[in-house]
Amino acid sequence: MNKNIMIETDRLILRQWNMNDIDDMVEGLNNINVSKWLAGVPYPYTKDDAKEYIKNTVENNLYNFAIVLKKENKVIGGTQIANIDLSNGTAGGGIWLNEKYQKNGYGSEAFGARIKYAFEVLGLRRLENGYFKENEKSHKMQLRFGYKDEGIRRKRFISKATGKLEDEYITGLLKDEWVK
Repeated sequence: MNKNIMIETDRLILRQWNMNDIDDMVEGLNNINVSKWLAGVPYPYTKDDAKEYIKNTVENNLYNFAIVLKKENKVIGGTQIANIDLSNGTAGGGIWLNEKYQKNGYGSEAFGARIKYAFEVLGLRRLENGYFKENEKSHKMQLRFGYKDEGIRRKRFISKATGKLEDEYITGLLKDEWVK
């Protein structure tokens, strides 16, 4: 990812992670109510976990974005465009938000900006997401943007946060189905 990519919405900025974000990242992810929905995030979540994630993001030019609340200049979550396949025009990805900042529409605002970037800037034609069954907030948000339920990957993940074996419910969004 070009380090200068910055996606701006009314209240948020999506930008590449940097080492100054470690404390905000740990604050957001060192919460079982957040980490239990993310297959690859351990609980407890430490500064070393955050450093490793940011280092990997920067070194491998990944489209992993810090979600910054403009009015506080604070990282309140993260989102990404992952597993990009330009030849087929597809990608995946997800989102997380610090629990203190949930229920304010920030997640939908960031997720919508991520979708717009994927379709309009990267030129993708299809996005895929997954969620754990009990995470109805994530599922409902995806449906609002036009995602369709596509299937279940049975016993797909062992959650690093809970150790629980989880089915992954799959949704997909085609560019022409996107609800802006």
